[in-house]
Amino acid sequence: MAKRRNFSDSFKAKVALEALRGDKTIQEIAAKYQVHPNQVSTWKRQAVEGMADVFSRGGKSEGPTEAEVKDLHAKIGRLTVENDFLAQGLKK
Repeated sequence: MAKRRNFSDSFKAKVALEALRGDKTIQEIAAKYQVHPNQVSTWKRQAVEGMADVFSRGGKSEGPTEAEVKDLHAKIGRLTVENDFLAQGLKK
């Protein structure tokens, strides 16, 4: 049984971008990168479908929401109090 290959995101993007350029056929690109032509077509389709998300975020990467930041600050506060309490117990 053949082992399944895993490709990095940057490799997929490079292959998809080359397919989007249209300079070479899908068959030529697949032969160049030693992948199946269906895989090249899939990555190309995923790139086109995901392109709208890049522009909808305004070019910014998705980060934590304001609620997540508040939760994390609260957790930091609780852990600080616990840490201080335990440190005082060791001093005695």
